[in-house]
Amino acid sequence: MSKKLKIITTEDGSHSLYHEELQETYHSFHGAYRESIHVYMIYGLDSWLARNPRKYPIRVFELGFGTGLNAWLTLVWAEQNQVPVLYHTIEPFPVEKEIYSQLNYIEHDHGIWHFHKYFEALHTAPWNEGGPVSEYFNFKKDIVTLEEAQLYPSDVVFFDAFAQKKQPELWKKESLEKVTDAMRPGGLLTTYAVTGQLKRTLKELGLQAEILPGPPGKKEMTRAWKSSER
Repeated sequence: MSKKLKIITTEDGSHSLYHEELQETYHSFHGAYRESIHVYMIYGLDSWLARNPRKYPIRVFELGFGTGLNAWLTLVWAEQNQVPVLYHTIEPFPVEKEIYSQLNYIEHDHGIWHFHKYFEALHTAPWNEGGPVSEYFNFKKDIVTLEEAQLYPSDVVFFDAFAQKKQPELWKKESLEKVTDAMRPGGLLTTYAVTGQLKRTLKELGLQAEILPGPPGKKEMTRAWKSSER
């Protein structure tokens, strides 16, 4: 196992990774699974679909593929709702098989056990290529930094970088601007993070930011909408 990464068990029983050099976890230690469901499914995909019930496919951009949890849950969401999703994610430092193969996400929710094969499929899919993984889920992952990445138009953004104190370059205005410029009119950005500076920056970039209840163990989170006007 990588000397930098250690598998930990969060409060809801699901795994996360602890980056020893950064001294940072990939997910909330209050519950990795619950955090992803709350921040990215409920206040991300569900919220966008509620406003756009017949606007398919949904184009998702994720900053930080990491453990693959958000991508896998989005695939499950797409299949269960029968909504086509085009998913693009970037990750400059992919998690190795010896680590991701031990993560317990497919065992955590027995209600979606029949989707277990897709978790490994996302990790083994060729990097820097795109294609279908399931009937409703088309997937592309790139080994690249945000600065180097070519972004495609997106409806929903999962801004899931490490905390600002650990990766400040990803939270600066120039980085957020690159992401929000690629968002389509009416799109949304959702993130676990909540700071006054983040809200101000998103407002400066023309988005309507709102502070929402956070996942279990975290008081608040941020979601921002882009104007639907072209």
